[in-house]
Amino acid sequence: MKIIFIFYLLLLLLVTDSTWSSEVEEEVNNNNNNNNELKIDGKVLELDDSNFDTAISTFDILLVDFYAPWCGHCKRLSPELDAAAPVLAALKQPIVIAKLNADKYTRLARKYDVDAYPILKVFNHGVDVEYYGPRKAELLVRYLKKYVAPDVSLLHSDSALIDFVEAAGSFFPIFIGFGLNESAISHLGLKYKKKAWFSVVKDVSEDTMSLYDFDKLPALVAIQPKYDERSVFYGPFEETFLEDFVKQNMLPLVVPINQDTLKLLKDDDRKIVLTIVEDESDEKSQKLLKYLKGAASANRDLVFGYVGVKQWEDFANTFGTDKNTKLPKMIVWGGDEEYLVVNGSESINDDEEQRTQISLFLDGYRAGRTEQKRISGQSFMSFLNSLVGMRLIYIIVFVVAMLMLITSINKDGDIPQSDSATEELTDQDIRSSIAELRAGEKED
Repeated sequence: MKIIFIFYLLLLLLVTDSTWSSEVEEEVNNNNNNNNELKIDGKVLELDDSNFDTAISTFDILLVDFYAPWCGHCKRLSPELDAAAPVLAALKQPIVIAKLNADKYTRLARKYDVDAYPILKVFNHGVDVEYYGPRKAELLVRYLKKYVAPDVSLLHSDSALIDFVEAAGSFFPIFIGFGLNESAISHLGLKYKKKAWFSVVKDVSEDTMSLYDFDKLPALVAIQPKYDERSVFYGPFEETFLEDFVKQNMLPLVVPINQDTLKLLKDDDRKIVLTIVEDESDEKSQKLLKYLKGAASANRDLVFGYVGVKQWEDFANTFGTDKNTKLPKMIVWGGDEEYLVVNGSESINDDEEQRTQISLFLDGYRAGRTEQKRISGQSFMSFLNSLVGMRLIYIIVFVVAMLMLITSINKDGDIPQSDSATEELTDQDIRSSIAELRAGEKED
């Protein structure tokens, strides 16, 4: 009975994998038949090994969706890309959307460091950068228009300013120079074009000054539309000081930590003062957030962030947080595998002045009264999921089941024992095959 059960298990795996592979091949073939030419026609182009390089050299701005046919997130993204494609193609400077089956064309997937599905990359004149923006069609269109916008927009009226801010949306910070010469921020507009909007207003009215809360000229105003935050810079308008102001205002005063904002933080070399709370949305946390913003304004050499255990428990737990931890808890993290706790300021008490406790924490950190700790590792399943794609799991299960079958048969004496040289060769071949497959597999 044991042998029969294993036999049927193997048969089921083979049939499942065969059917799955056939469906993938059929889908790819259908897509290729419908997209044989590279042209701007408002449709999502299907790329492969033969036309990928041609595509990135043909189109100035190309958004490529690296997908896998079996990936659920990819299937949900596909109609959004289909809806955005004709709108972007109709721009004065067209943006083309394309897709590549990275599960099949693994050479290209490896070349562009595709380690998850779906991954979106923008190729700007052949140079690729990962896309971190929204994925709903309407918002994706607004976000991508940034790539064909001027480095610095020149605005000549209050109405032009209103239109500019509205068109910019809420996904990038906005920097507006009032009474400034365009040349003062043109280099920053070019350098940070993919991360922020830049403009210069020529004619400044008193109403505009009141609206943007500045009282003299020249001034550079930074706006975080998503967080309703503004900051004003009155100089000196030298390159170093200007860039420091821009870099510090690329993020909100206190960053809500999630998977998207972590991607943004990787480009910032400042230390992160991380506050871990029970629930980001509760009243106590919102009150604490106001105090953290005050501290962030006075300590711009640091990034302040917060995360709720309720919102992202796995991330919070990597910093030694468990059900017995007294929250809120503050630590200093550099984005690597180690973090610092400040002795005597491990947590913030609700029944004491929280503003003072935050100040004591920062004083202790700057004075070096800290203890270094190491973040906790991933769970085994998280690690496994990050390395092994679904197809590889099928292969591994198949190999294990085959070895079980051989072992079972040998124990029952149904077939003669193979010689040791053959056993060693078979085991080596199996390990080599799995290693080769792992190199080409990706995660969802």
